[in-house]
Amino acid sequence: MSERQVPIPDIQSGAFTQALLRSERLRILGILGCVIALWIAHSVRAMVLRGSGATEPWLPKSIMAAIFVAYELLMLRAVARTARAGKDLRAGVWMLNIAIETSIPAVAVAMTARLSVAAPFRPLATPATAAFFLFIILSTLRLNPRLCHLTGLLACAGYLVAATYAGWRPYLFETSQSEVAQTAVPLYAGAMLVGGVVAGTVAREIRKQVTAALREAEAQRQVDRLERDMDIARSIQQSLLPDSAPQMPDFEIAGWSRPADKTGGDYFDWQPLSDGRLVVTLADVAGHGLGPALVAAVCRAYARASFGPGIDLQTSLARINRMLMHDLPDGRFVTFVAAVCTPGAKEVELLSAGHGPILVYRAGDDGIRQLDPQGLPLGLASDFASEPPHRIALEPGDAILLATDGFFEWADAGGNPFGVARVAEGVRASRVLPAEQALAALYDAVVRFSGGTPQQDDLTAVIIRRHDAPGKALSPGGIG
Repeated sequence: MSERQVPIPDIQSGAFTQALLRSERLRILGILGCVIALWIAHSVRAMVLRGSGATEPWLPKSIMAAIFVAYELLMLRAVARTARAGKDLRAGVWMLNIAIETSIPAVAVAMTARLSVAAPFRPLATPATAAFFLFIILSTLRLNPRLCHLTGLLACAGYLVAATYAGWRPYLFETSQSEVAQTAVPLYAGAMLVGGVVAGTVAREIRKQVTAALREAEAQRQVDRLERDMDIARSIQQSLLPDSAPQMPDFEIAGWSRPADKTGGDYFDWQPLSDGRLVVTLADVAGHGLGPALVAAVCRAYARASFGPGIDLQTSLARINRMLMHDLPDGRFVTFVAAVCTPGAKEVELLSAGHGPILVYRAGDDGIRQLDPQGLPLGLASDFASEPPHRIALEPGDAILLATDGFFEWADAGGNPFGVARVAEGVRASRVLPAEQALAALYDAVVRFSGGTPQQDDLTAVIIRRHDAPGKALSPGGIG
């Protein structure tokens, strides 16, 4: 029953209303089953008594049972129709149903009591009295304490009225009746009243359990829906990453990314320009998850629109920063690095906006050089200012590693981060491997170091390596 009808403070949902209607359907079916079983038992008893010469008012009771069964079938149909429509019965219907159901046993007590029994004992000698308790017990399936209390109250009142009609009188009005009859009838009536209270208590506890189960089911549905949405977001984000290495004379380039959650705030990209140059970009949005993933997608779109022939790196990053300033919420920023590779040239032009460290491997002396950012991260200031871009001359075997801080900050069980030195050692150890395998080896190294601690941040890396010959990757024997 909805909050509009019975103001009990719990959930309000279509699922809960449907649960209540299913419970009401079960209650009606239980009543019908009991009534039919009692009618069969009564019919058998009437046949036995007729055979022994006694009389039994079978026909009036059968007519009453048939009328009551017809009413409950109509109520069952109304409940089923309401459930199919996704609605709920009105409060007045519930109240009227309780009044009708509790009046049936009262009429049975009043009309079918044996006249051969002394008047004060007639309300005690009819089995119809037990029907009151049947309705009280089954009222718990309505999962509404107030309706249970009302059922007990109406049963108590109906029984007292029926008992009075059958010949019983309260002690105040008739002192000559048997003390047993005068005390038993109020005791039965009081038991019905108490039964309504007990049924209400049971209904309240059942309602709590049903409410908790529905809330848990709803929470699970929301989790499942979120998981599906996150899977879709992940697939979309992954589709924005390059699916193959760029074909660039003199350079071997590879990228790799693994978010900490379903989605992440890192991305890498390469964008061929019409003049033959290739722009390699890598970005890290503060945080990880769906929000940073959306910012990363926006940043990628702005970057794609900002690089072009004749546009220098400082101008391009200033344009990206200006557009991001309108989109980023307070406290969000993006570290960004762009590298431009030119066919036939050994120099790589590189500009970092807050992203670092950037590692440059020199095959000649097997050394690692660390480059620091030249400007602030994007989104922190409306005007982007930076030092001039680095111009890094790469000899055959030399490489540049662009990596997000997830590699450097992944810690072991003792809280020790992997660190720049270990990343540099990983670059050095994989110098003879193809670029894609070098990134895989770096990831394996950080995983081994972590010792099973969970990945806390997104991992993204790009390697730009100079070939020892045009179009040919560095062979294991290419470094002395």
